[in-house]
Amino acid sequence: MTSFDTSPQLNVWRALLALAVVFVMLATTGWTALRNQKNTTALQTSLSAWEDGRIAGQRLPDPDAAPATLSRFFTSLTAQQRGALARRYPLAVGNMNGAPVELRYRANRIALVQARKVELKRMHDSRLSPDGQRAAGHRMHRFEALMSDKRKILAFDPEGSGRVAEVFGNLNKAERISIVVPGVDTDLLTFQRTYRKYSAPVGMAKSLYAAEKAASPSTRTAVIAWADYTAPGGLGLDSATAMRAESGAVRLNALVRALPGVSTVSLFCHSYGSVVCGVAAHELPERVADIAVAGSPGMRVANASQLHTTAQVWAMRDADDWIQDVPYLELGGLGHGADPVSSAFGARVLSAADAKGHSGYFEPGTESLLNFAEIGVGAYRSVHCAKDDEACRAGLSGTMAG
Repeated sequence: MTSFDTSPQLNVWRALLALAVVFVMLATTGWTALRNQKNTTALQTSLSAWEDGRIAGQRLPDPDAAPATLSRFFTSLTAQQRGALARRYPLAVGNMNGAPVELRYRANRIALVQARKVELKRMHDSRLSPDGQRAAGHRMHRFEALMSDKRKILAFDPEGSGRVAEVFGNLNKAERISIVVPGVDTDLLTFQRTYRKYSAPVGMAKSLYAAEKAASPSTRTAVIAWADYTAPGGLGLDSATAMRAESGAVRLNALVRALPGVSTVSLFCHSYGSVVCGVAAHELPERVADIAVAGSPGMRVANASQLHTTAQVWAMRDADDWIQDVPYLELGGLGHGADPVSSAFGARVLSAADAKGHSGYFEPGTESLLNFAEIGVGAYRSVHCAKDDEACRAGLSGTMAG
């Protein structure tokens, strides 16, 4: 729900919840099922080519194999062979959990160059409407921005509204890794904004990375802006159900399990992103130490214990966040359950002082960002609780590094 800062849309939620019974009836007919595209995507084409490929006379491994299996395969290759695979199958390698992160960055840069050429051609395609040509231009400029040698693109898929993930810091050397999981209206074009930049994944992640450095300069950190799932567009049926969250949770777990090393991981989940994190929680590996949610519509459970995770669960909400007026319930698949900042939920409730409404939790200088940064570096004793007590810090040490 990244793009919504005011409350008129809440009437939409209430109407959707009132239509729960109708929704369930329609669901049984398949009316609400996603229309799977029959066209082969560029990523699918790259994966198919990989499956038929060989290196040094040997067949390539299953691209869906366990990350450890794929990691061993890439380790067995020479640098020249790894580079050849990135050039031949850029989208496959760039999105392959288990491939070395530096190789993924290189492969995705190649894939972005190819995607830019496609959009450049579409900009001048007379068969497209002027709006279609302008849309191609917007995508072309976004791809150009992502192509910079300074950017570390960990995942990229140009299909449809697109998916992307970017790294700030050094994943291989990090002691602590933070993952920002954004909400609705997140795609390639909204991945980064100039206006209201801290409401977009890149701005959120860069702000958190800087705040973590300030909180603990000696702790080696990395932050991932993770828009590598198909988020709901606006406040509609998709955002009121867990359908997008369920597919996103699979992708989020795959990412975490493929991260290099043994560094501690913290998730920072905003708005509908907290639904993704809630659905993913029970399968997260133990290296995930924290799940922190902000502006959450619910995590698909009645209380934190039902998440079945070993991670600490943190929650915050700004006093001016319109999300507080969303009905915190789940009925017929609509709605996302209990309020994570309620005392009954059982999360560690943090202060969000100075946050700027629903989309301002990552604004520099806010207590919400400072709390996120302290969690990100493991400085639990330094966080500020929502109330003037130490309830949210109870039972936690202040270990700085994972």
